Amino acid sequence: MASNKSFITGFLLALTFSGMMNMSLAARHLMQTTAPNFPGIPSLPKPTLPPLPSLPTIPQGQGNVPPLPSIPTVPQQPQGNVPPLPTIPSLPQPSLPTMPTVPQLTLPPLPNLPTIPTTIPFLSPPPSATTP
Repeated sequence: MASNKSFITGFLLALTFSGMMNMSLAARHLMQTTAPNFPGIPSLPKPTLPPLPSLPTIPQGQGNVPPLPSIPTVPQQPQGNVPPLPTIPSLPQPSLPTMPTVPQLTLPPLPNLPTIPTTIPFLSPPPSATTP
């Protein structure tokens, strides 16, 4: 049953790829042909627009234009005697307790690990099937 499924799958794959080959040949054929000769786009008539209205004239000053206002000045602050800033008293530093001493421990020695052989011992071949 499994061989039938693999045969059908292979057949479908071959059919798919053969269809792709025909498509690629058709695309190549289209690329090698000349473009069809389409009729040109007809030209549209130019629209006629009404003339733009004229801009009104702005009256010019006759010399009696008032001057621009000046920028007001900021009054000066009076210079006085400024008292010095108060000083912040320093806080007493707390003393940290001393660390207790940790007792020294001795560990027992590690056991010896068995060594791994670097070669595989030769296995004896099976007995021969023919007897002399």
